[in-house]
Amino acid sequence: MTAICPQGHTSGDDEYCDTCGDRIAGAAASSAPTSSSSSPAPTLCPVCQEVLADRYCEVCGHDSLAAVVPAAPAAGPVSWEAVVSADRAYFEKVIADGGPDAAAMLFPPYCPERSFPLSGQQVRIGRASRSRGTVPEIDLGAAPPDPGVSHLHAVLLGQDDGTWVLVDPGSANGTQLNGRPLHENVPEPVRDGDRIHVGAWTLITIRGSA
Repeated sequence: MTAICPQGHTSGDDEYCDTCGDRIAGAAASSAPTSSSSSPAPTLCPVCQEVLADRYCEVCGHDSLAAVVPAAPAAGPVSWEAVVSADRAYFEKVIADGGPDAAAMLFPPYCPERSFPLSGQQVRIGRASRSRGTVPEIDLGAAPPDPGVSHLHAVLLGQDDGTWVLVDPGSANGTQLNGRPLHENVPEPVRDGDRIHVGAWTLITIRGSA
């Protein structure tokens, strides 16, 4: 059987012309190969990334139909400060308890609040001494000076986790934390809002903020 190509050539092949190679009219076009359908990707648990076989994850128990609550961001470093003020109620208690200098002590008529940032490895509380060459970070010898404060009265020590502890290294008149006397050289953790009393009237309030 012969066929005629679009160019008019006679061809013994009824699909392509023997002379010019053109496709013979009416020849069936070869079908393009079809790709085999791939299996669907497995569904993963949005929490632990394990393959889900059912609604509830067999590993972590998460309900795949429930919304995923994003984890709260890690808390940043906390900034700390010590706010120094005069506490009349504490002063009156000191006077009532007596002592060799109680009668001569007067509560300061004006003592504005002062704020000291807590940073580094230690913050010393006391009174500056020229002879000793010491200037504590929280100097309670500035006007009005508290006569009951030792030159090195107490120390706040920074911890690796960003918190602070309070130590009394052996002050003459002692240190109180939230109304409780500290034992010498025994560190006590301090928290936001804690109240430290030293000397005759000094109140140091610890403040921490994120």
